[in-house]
Amino acid sequence: MSIPVEPKPAKLVIGLILREKSLLEQVAAGLVAAYGDLEMVSAWFDFDFTGYYEKEMGRPLFRRMLVFRDLVGQDQLVRIKRETNLIEDEFADNGRRRVNIDPGLLSFERFVLATGKNYTHRIYLGEGIFADLTLVYQEGGFKPLAWTYPDYGQRRMRDFLEKVRTRYREQVRRRKSISSPGVKGQSKDD
Repeated sequence: MSIPVEPKPAKLVIGLILREKSLLEQVAAGLVAAYGDLEMVSAWFDFDFTGYYEKEMGRPLFRRMLVFRDLVGQDQLVRIKRETNLIEDEFADNGRRRVNIDPGLLSFERFVLATGKNYTHRIYLGEGIFADLTLVYQEGGFKPLAWTYPDYGQRRMRDFLEKVRTRYREQVRRRKSISSPGVKGQSKDD
């Protein structure tokens, strides 16, 4: 019999897709108000892998990743996705989104995005939200899967997320050493 245990908290990573780069500051301010200070921000990525968002948002489109300092419980993904949907609505113009917000959780083992769209590989979490296993960490790096969105599968994005994972590892180790001072030994994490 398996014994349920709470997983370690995860790193909150939020991807934004937008056409107007100048909108980033306002959107980021709303996200910081909701989830705390930023720890890292990616470079701009061109978002030209699909035309899915162009009818609603125009083009060219760009993606930027925001990484939050505070860790979050992995059971918070549904709440976070529902809140970011409301933030998208705040910035909409005549019912058309000006920003797409993709919250995700990065852990030692994986990177998972939240979505409102069902598909064969997505697991329903509740309240209309599904978990999309986007990348797995194997053999020293994040690996895309057959269904991984092309922009998350690109090397540049995976390199960025691996830097986030390094920060996450350091943060978990610091928390562990603070919560159990005097305990020596190597962590099995990582």
